[in-house]
Amino acid sequence: MVRSPPPGVYVPSPTFFKPIQAGASQPEVDVATQSEHSVFLAKNGVHGLVLLGSTGEAIHLTRAERKGLLSGVRKSLDDAGFPDYPIMAGVLINGIDEALEWLQDSKDAGCQWGLVLAPGYFGGAASQEGLIEWYTIVADKSPIPLLIYNYPGVTNGITVTPETYEKLAQHPNIVGCKMSHGNVSYHVQVSTSPKIDHEKFRVYSGFGQQLGPIVVFNTAGVIDGLASFFPKTVVRLFELSSKRPIDDTAIQEARTLQYRVSRAEDYIGRWGILGIREGIYRVVGLGTVEGGRAPLRGRIPEGAWEEWADVMKAMSEP
Repeated sequence: MVRSPPPGVYVPSPTFFKPIQAGASQPEVDVATQSEHSVFLAKNGVHGLVLLGSTGEAIHLTRAERKGLLSGVRKSLDDAGFPDYPIMAGVLINGIDEALEWLQDSKDAGCQWGLVLAPGYFGGAASQEGLIEWYTIVADKSPIPLLIYNYPGVTNGITVTPETYEKLAQHPNIVGCKMSHGNVSYHVQVSTSPKIDHEKFRVYSGFGQQLGPIVVFNTAGVIDGLASFFPKTVVRLFELSSKRPIDDTAIQEARTLQYRVSRAEDYIGRWGILGIREGIYRVVGLGTVEGGRAPLRGRIPEGAWEEWADVMKAMSEP
């Protein structure tokens, strides 16, 4: 029987790079720091990872670099006492044959699932019927189960509709989705649809500011960048929101944490991947603040982190 990812908080990890060497055109991938951060997250309660997704700049890496990163993290987690720790590997390519190549490489590296971005090169010219055909072909041939990844911001505005999810959820090798957009109604329609087996097909949001409200209505959790440097707080919010039955004390704590998380998520929304790198460097003490590969080099402006001092203080963890 096909395996679905467990509910919880997943971190879409940025890819770590070494400081760029003099004369080099771009920095090298830092698998050692990537692995150290992954083990840190596992030790602090995070339920799983998304590696080489949009935050992970997968499109900036070669095939060999992607394979090396995935296998390196898997080995480090195994060595640290986290065997079979959940890993979704991003698949950010439009061609079917290449998508299947990425999925095979992910399986070979020890990843259990592929998080497959909707093919958005042609934007609105891609109909919902076209998306169903594309995902069906990929799922038919994929060596690992996959989740549908809808991020309109990087796919020319393509939005997968609830009706499309209902159809694709019937495929035995499609086990969930990540919605990286603010349409809460779509999240809830899919997570409560009577046409979907919700033990098999899991719904995740890319926005932690939606965590509490959507988990109440049966979503499986979040894939959230804020948890890359404040894992305990986001995990605690998930635990409270998914508690059944939920008592008044838990509700009050969840409200308090959701407020703090939602405010801090505004920082992520403002500064994106560079802001996540800055947060990991300042709070966890890992990585650099040089940014990733062009065009995502550099760091957030001087003084920008300090503008969020009160918000980050409220998120502080022991």
